[in-house]
Amino acid sequence: MRIDKFLWSIRFYKTRSIAAEEIKKNRVSIGTSAVKSSKEVKEGDTIKIRKNQIDYKIKVIQIPKSRIGAKLVPLHIQDVTDKEQYELLKLRKMSQDYYRNKGEGRPTKKDRREMDEYVGNDIDSDFTDWDDFFGETGSEGEDED
Repeated sequence: MRIDKFLWSIRFYKTRSIAAEEIKKNRVSIGTSAVKSSKEVKEGDTIKIRKNQIDYKIKVIQIPKSRIGAKLVPLHIQDVTDKEQYELLKLRKMSQDYYRNKGEGRPTKKDRREMDEYVGNDIDSDFTDWDDFFGETGSEGEDED
């Protein structure tokens, strides 16, 4: 089976074209050499994949006939990725979620008020009269005829 089709069939990539693009960018290799999309995968091969800044390593146990369900993936591949790589992934996810959890969206009105209070934008409370804000607009700047 071709490597792009294999990576798609074991659900490593969502589409076959995405798998082919990643292979073209040299993010996939068998052993130590980079491969092309047409490279045939055999049982026992070790595939290295760079995805989301993590280096995954998988060992091919069995070649599937076509795309398989997620529960059947462990029957066809064995994950031999270093534990350090998963720790890096965990740290990156934690650093992204430091302010707001995923799905919370835009700041609420309460959040806005708290941010304004923290920043200290009290311009509105200091200047209640426009004349005071811009200075006196009397006869100083105008010429009388």
